[in-house]
Amino acid sequence: MAADRVQFHEMGIDDRLLKAVADLGWSQPTLIQEKAIPLALEGKDLLARARTGSGKTAAYALPVIQRILASKQSVREQDVRALILVPTKELGHQVQTMIRQLTAFCSRDVRVADISGTADLSAQRPILMEKPDVVVGTPSRVLAHLNAQNLLLHSSLEMLVVDEADLLFSFGFEADLKNLLCHLPNIYQSFLMSATLTEDVQALKELLLHNPVILKLQGSQLPDSSQLQQYSIKCEEEDKFLLIYTLLRLRLVQGKTLVFVGAVERSYRLKLFLEQFGIPACVLNSELPVHSRCHIITQFNQGFYDYIIATDEQSLADPTAAPQTTSGKGKKKKSAARDRKTKDKEFGVSRGVDFQNVANVINFDFPATIESYIHRVGRTARADNPGTALSFISHTELALLSEVEEALSGDKSDSVLKPYEFKMEEIEGFRYRCRDAMRSVTKQAVKEARLKEIKTELLNSEKLKTYFDDNPRDLQLLRHDKDLHPAVIKPHLKNVPEYLIPETLRSSVNPLSARRRKKKMIEKSKPEGLVKSSFKKNISGKNPLRSFRYSGARNRKVK
Repeated sequence: MAADRVQFHEMGIDDRLLKAVADLGWSQPTLIQEKAIPLALEGKDLLARARTGSGKTAAYALPVIQRILASKQSVREQDVRALILVPTKELGHQVQTMIRQLTAFCSRDVRVADISGTADLSAQRPILMEKPDVVVGTPSRVLAHLNAQNLLLHSSLEMLVVDEADLLFSFGFEADLKNLLCHLPNIYQSFLMSATLTEDVQALKELLLHNPVILKLQGSQLPDSSQLQQYSIKCEEEDKFLLIYTLLRLRLVQGKTLVFVGAVERSYRLKLFLEQFGIPACVLNSELPVHSRCHIITQFNQGFYDYIIATDEQSLADPTAAPQTTSGKGKKKKSAARDRKTKDKEFGVSRGVDFQNVANVINFDFPATIESYIHRVGRTARADNPGTALSFISHTELALLSEVEEALSGDKSDSVLKPYEFKMEEIEGFRYRCRDAMRSVTKQAVKEARLKEIKTELLNSEKLKTYFDDNPRDLQLLRHDKDLHPAVIKPHLKNVPEYLIPETLRSSVNPLSARRRKKKMIEKSKPEGLVKSSFKKNISGKNPLRSFRYSGARNRKVK
């Protein structure tokens, strides 16, 4: 079967690109790449739906770079030839990184600029004045530069790519996108890439594509059970904290893990709770500066951190949703409005961002929509790697669970989310510890933690922009999982007494610390003769340092 598949070298791609692909370790194209790249190189418009983690970014990046390299052979003047629209800043940073990796051997011929950041338009103007071949940005940012005449596309643009197309309208970019089209030429090649084909994607298709080829690959929106195992467990609020403590502290969850919560406040509450037990974790949410967010993702991919607590906020994913009514007075409404202002509307963790080698996704708070569940769980089991997804379900979320199961199972009679067989009564011994920790994580502690984290990351963000450009090695020293310590830390909670560990888990969980284990092993391996020494033999009364008696002078006189 693999022999029948089209390989990268058979697609008519430039040798420099083939070398970069080999350096990235891609032995053969994924299904979306195999189908989309030849069609794109023929000049056709594409609407491609493939599941998350299937290699959609490279599926459009390779044809874009190939076309730019081909057009450079006719020695035309430097111009912006490709525009890539993304819904979030994090995805923009990732797309730029991917294109730079693919152009490693032709970086002089193909230049890329990411303008989706928060820098002033005037600061990004010099970059655009150099007319990079590829511009990556959010629709609102690109439109702002077009209106400021920092960017001109009417005569030069050849290719338009819309990545994660199903998210653009839901992030409120519909008006920006329609206004942006006025600045584009009449003829250009377009690619729409999406994990789901929603009504928004159909509307975009009418706006942007001309007689497109529609690729609907991989009928299932998530990998099958041989690659991705999905579990659910019914537990209420206190049990959620008890269960996640047990899973992480006893290392029952192995490998890099993404924990999704529903609100920023929840992410800090969980981080402070885990800190009580000496479990370090990063927080990733829309309040942090974009440079810090991108740096956290990069370091997580490099293996610096094992756990990220990510916020997947529904208010950001659906800005048109009606605000929740509260029984409080105007003061609460004002604080909610202020809180909304501090959040970045172009933030998205569960969508498009490529977290590498994620072994597990834990839905601490169950997502409110089927699409959100698909994109959260899609952070693991990417490409051909295995993965596990575990969802905590409270009684108020049972209806949402039924909707997700119905959407994912389709015609199959068996449930996609299998029940997680875990006996909660066996970990009752840990409950008092969790309650003890939760008493320290007060509302005031959470508020102080948010302020401290934001202040620290703002400082780090400034450093990231300036100092670390010239000193890349020092960037490794900057960590994002340090303890916040606004809550009272109780040292005894860090250790797990053996008697608390369920008997069924004692064989797999060793409560001894690594240092004590190592010491015990060294003592066992030592021969008995090495322990004794002539100095130790003299301890009983003959050691002058212990007895304060010295008989050497007396012996000399006798002689």
